[in-house]
Amino acid sequence: MDEQVEPLVRADPTDRTSIRTRRSRRRMGRLIVILLLLVAAGAGWYWWANRTPQPVAPPVIQGGGTGRGGAPPQPVGVATAEKGEIRVILNALGTVTPLAVVNVRTQLNGPLVEVGFKEGQYVEKGDFLAQIDPRPYQVALEQAQGQLARDMGLLQQAQTNFKRFQTLSKQDSIAQQQVDDQRFLVAQYTGTVQADQGAVDAAKLNLTYARIVAPVAGRVGLRKVDPGNYVTTGDTNPIVVITQMTPISVLFAVPEDNLQAILAAKKAGGTLTVEAYDRSNTKKLAAGELATLDNQIDTTTGTVTLRAVFENGDLRLYPNQFVNVRLLVNTLKDVIRVPVQAVQRGEPGTFVYVVGDDSKVSVRKIGVGPLDAGFQQITSGLAVGDRVVTEGTDRLRDGATVVVPAGGSMRGGGRGTRGADAGAPKPVEGEAGRPPAGAGRSSPADGARPAERPAQ
Repeated sequence: MDEQVEPLVRADPTDRTSIRTRRSRRRMGRLIVILLLLVAAGAGWYWWANRTPQPVAPPVIQGGGTGRGGAPPQPVGVATAEKGEIRVILNALGTVTPLAVVNVRTQLNGPLVEVGFKEGQYVEKGDFLAQIDPRPYQVALEQAQGQLARDMGLLQQAQTNFKRFQTLSKQDSIAQQQVDDQRFLVAQYTGTVQADQGAVDAAKLNLTYARIVAPVAGRVGLRKVDPGNYVTTGDTNPIVVITQMTPISVLFAVPEDNLQAILAAKKAGGTLTVEAYDRSNTKKLAAGELATLDNQIDTTTGTVTLRAVFENGDLRLYPNQFVNVRLLVNTLKDVIRVPVQAVQRGEPGTFVYVVGDDSKVSVRKIGVGPLDAGFQQITSGLAVGDRVVTEGTDRLRDGATVVVPAGGSMRGGGRGTRGADAGAPKPVEGEAGRPPAGAGRSSPADGARPAERPAQ
């Protein structure tokens, strides 16, 4: 019997299930390819990042050897610690204050008929300033003089009669009571004459007040009252203000901690010099002497006020002017000092770079005292003759090799610490003798070639 074979049934290409199956397989294949590419890229990046670079020989510097770590010697400027003088100076803020400021006012009531000064004029004591109408006071003087003359006549008459009564009394011609009455009358007229004389003196004084003169020498300010105005003793505004300009004083305050040093210097009999500088503290205006101290300490500020006197012949100090004051308290002699540029401040504290005989620098901590005229007193850590770096300190580190140009000063190379930057903190070496980041960088402008980076 022939075997019956069922016919092969082929999938309908239009069947939706078959189409979705083929699409899913294609997407899966693409994802697998993408994952393989990502794995390959990651492996390549890991190999590149962790490869071992080939060593590169340090650059050859022509004309000199290499310093520590292959860097060329650092050109620096140096100075030698020496003995000298250091002045102990107290700096303070002061105000120019006249020794005398006079408000010229009238002592009489009356019209102001004349002004005898010009605004801004310098006057001497006794110079004529203004005139009050003197006529009413002249009339009062004449009346007082007339009353005095009348009473003087009565007094003389009474005195003559008293002498007569005394003679008659001796002859027992009149009663004693009449003699006593005449004596008392003479005393009454004597008192009246004295009162009249006082009135005359008062009238003369008023005439003197009518003519106003300068009570002190100084500079006349702006006129407050014009001629023709009626002035009285109760007026608020003065006629003019006179300010004494020579000599003149400066008031300034110092901390109470410095009081004992100032008192000790004054007790020793020395004259304490005071210098006044302008607002920028760069231009010297005048030099004077410390005159006196206040008798109390201001508890709100912890300071004591001092007064210095200046001759001010050139009138460079002006009333109420702001000035910077420098008070010389003491002068230290034969102390070790170095230029202020050499003193550095950083992590070790206050230190300097000392140049050894092998042209290598070492960091040395020091103790410092007062600063004066670009020099800093060294109280510990240095000896006379030690060489310290003053220029090119910003790229130094402990043990670095340096080269000192002829004369000990750099010309065009390196950036030293100058002026006000002398006290600023500088980078110092950290642990294990390595400087902090950026401390060892160099640039072509500093006289050294930049270090080459290894090839990547």
